[in-house]
Amino acid sequence: MEYRKLPRGEEQISILGLGNSSMGPAGEQEIEKTVALALENGVNYFDMAAADAIPFPAYGKAVSGCREKVYFQIHFGADYHTGKYGWTLALEEIKRSVDWQLKALKTDYIDFGFIHCIDEDADLEQVLTGGTIDYIQQLKKEGVIRHIGLSSHTPAIVNQLLDRGFLDMIMFSINPAYDYKHGEYAIGGVDERMALYRRCEAEGVGISVMKAFSGGQLLNAKTSPFRQALTEYQCIQYALDKPGVLTVLPGVRNQEDLRRILGFLNAAPEEKDYSVLGSLAPHDAEGICVYCNHCQPCPAGLDVGLINKYYDLALAGDTLAKDHYIHLEKKAEDCIGCGHCDSRCPFHVGQVQRMQEIRSYFGD
Repeated sequence: MEYRKLPRGEEQISILGLGNSSMGPAGEQEIEKTVALALENGVNYFDMAAADAIPFPAYGKAVSGCREKVYFQIHFGADYHTGKYGWTLALEEIKRSVDWQLKALKTDYIDFGFIHCIDEDADLEQVLTGGTIDYIQQLKKEGVIRHIGLSSHTPAIVNQLLDRGFLDMIMFSINPAYDYKHGEYAIGGVDERMALYRRCEAEGVGISVMKAFSGGQLLNAKTSPFRQALTEYQCIQYALDKPGVLTVLPGVRNQEDLRRILGFLNAAPEEKDYSVLGSLAPHDAEGICVYCNHCQPCPAGLDVGLINKYYDLALAGDTLAKDHYIHLEKKAEDCIGCGHCDSRCPFHVGQVQRMQEIRSYFGD
């Protein structure tokens, strides 16, 4: 397993976590075994926005004795009083639901307390005025919550709460379909969504990724908006390459699904290569570096994707990006202008010209 550090904390978070939207039908025994398998393989981040109440007691049993080694992402607004998932903005209902989740999980603290599924301005206003955010912040002061987060599909909503400065983490839907304007949750243009990812990294806010497979649509040529199926590994790598992303949370159903997902860790680079998107994405995605490194290997030894990422982050206001860039072994000034990267870039980025821009910006 690989781990990425939470910028506003010391937590080392596994790049593969678990989503719970599809676990319920397997039953408590299979869920407990699946969670145990995840723990054995180094998975330590678990999103608890489940489709029903069934996973919670199973998780409580599975993590008994190792609670300090796992991170729960618990949602303030997900309600399970009927046994099935429900969504609420009512503060008293939120309090009752969170208390129930803690008891079912056999824990007295929350690693990541998330304001749940805020996609509309009216919902954001109710959260702001209805006391939910005040309640979450109070729980953090009391030590019940370690970090505050937000789950949303709407860049504009996320940006409004980022402006307030208290978020340590966001849960956002990142996949090629949504990023390139395909699907119900494809909110915001290519530039707007990429700008959000860069802002999160620049401001030290981590991202946990939901809907990496667009609800499974990307995995089937008949349902994919690109009319071509992508693999789970391509989608996972795509999300992990985005600025700010710490972990991807595939929704697994059982141990078999989890074993297949864990195969990502030992998969060959060509199994994770999503450069085919260059021929499928819309024209307004052309010319935008997505850091896929399909241009590698560079004859001069440059890490072209990383150089681009530090440049974009510096432009987005990340004060550490310049320092990271300066300490690269090979920088934009080392570009020999051979055009190898330009000829291989699936997104038609003029990397030779861009290296000149980057060199000028950083004063190489």
